[in-house]
Amino acid sequence: MAQETEKLSPMLKQYLDIKKKYSDYILFFRLGDFYEMFFEDAENVSRELELALTSRAGSPMCGVPYHSCEIYIKKLIDKGYKVAICEQLTDPAASKGLVERDVIRLVTAGTVIEASMLNEDSNNYIACVFPDDNGTSAALVFADISTGEVHVFLKSGKDLEQDVISELSRFSPVELLINSRFLDMKEVHGFVHERLKRCLCELLDDSSFDDSDMSMITDQFESGADLGISDMPLVKKALCAMFRYFGETQKATVKRFVSLTVHSDGEFMGLNLTTRRNLELTETMRTKEKRGSLLWVLDRTVTAMGRRKLKTWLEQPLIDPSRILKRLDAVEALTKDAAGLYDICDALNGIYDLERLMTRVMYKSASPRDIYSLGQTCARLPGLKRCISAVKSPLLEKLNSGIDELNDVSSLVENAIVDDPPLTMKDGGVIKDGFNEEIDRL
Repeated sequence: MAQETEKLSPMLKQYLDIKKKYSDYILFFRLGDFYEMFFEDAENVSRELELALTSRAGSPMCGVPYHSCEIYIKKLIDKGYKVAICEQLTDPAASKGLVERDVIRLVTAGTVIEASMLNEDSNNYIACVFPDDNGTSAALVFADISTGEVHVFLKSGKDLEQDVISELSRFSPVELLINSRFLDMKEVHGFVHERLKRCLCELLDDSSFDDSDMSMITDQFESGADLGISDMPLVKKALCAMFRYFGETQKATVKRFVSLTVHSDGEFMGLNLTTRRNLELTETMRTKEKRGSLLWVLDRTVTAMGRRKLKTWLEQPLIDPSRILKRLDAVEALTKDAAGLYDICDALNGIYDLERLMTRVMYKSASPRDIYSLGQTCARLPGLKRCISAVKSPLLEKLNSGIDELNDVSSLVENAIVDDPPLTMKDGGVIKDGFNEEIDRL
């Protein structure tokens, strides 16, 4: 093998050197306007995506255009693969020798942030299950990097494994982070294998759960150290593993998450997987589609964020009477004020998926059209607040007080971005004439 490697071109040797570091990933290797795959990766991708398999210097090769790579990456992710994106770090035209390349991001089922690779009606959760040494308690963390939300649970008792299974069935994660002790949870392991067949499992070593540096957690949330987990060592270790994994896949410092919700036992009605299916809460038993389910009957939402929230509420029925009554009071106030309800719906109708837009902005992967959509959304917030304030409800008043109008953001985008921006920054023509003298000169 060493002799065969010596015969390869410098570029293919570079490919193999990088591939060794990411042996369990499909390596998207940037060559000009294409991402190329070689050797076994090329054969696998060619077969899975029905692409033409060619050769380079006698080695199998296939490729996809860089500008449409998301389509192909999504197909691979849906088939259970992980993708490493390797970019050119130096300008090929200015490089005398081999172009410098390295992996800038790892894409897995639970770390996707691109709109084209996500279902806008559902959350895209990655989970971490971390049992203690004795198998008597376990921490569960569910995070959606695309919306910035994190949910944590601490489970214990004789029904531990059934409780873990209940939460896994409720959140339906697409990726699961585990350690070796997870394998001792036979019932949970069997459930994941049999019922969450599309869930990608990632086995982490013990060092991933090191919680000696708590800033890894506290830096992610505006509330700082006051997160309500000070007496939950298992939860802290699971969170550290989760954020460490995000840092490794994004190849960058993990950005702030919006919220961390610590859930307690008895907060929601316990519904096992069989009950959920029989009730057809979000999909029918026969077709596995939304149409015909309870969600389909109730869904009159006008935004992607609203559809995700309604789905979450149906999957997590409240059992606290006071919280139920507050929600019902808000519903009653809206139904009694038909004009006010219409105005709120009309204001919401022009709002884009703000949660996922902000994530792409924070990770510097937002397109010009994303920025324009962000500006359009922010411009509607003052009107939305006025409409909500006209409906008298304590719950709606509390909700309204937490909405920032973001006037500075909407003003900046309106003044800076053209009304019909291109798909990418490289296409040019993104910034309005007169906004910046230096850009105008260029």
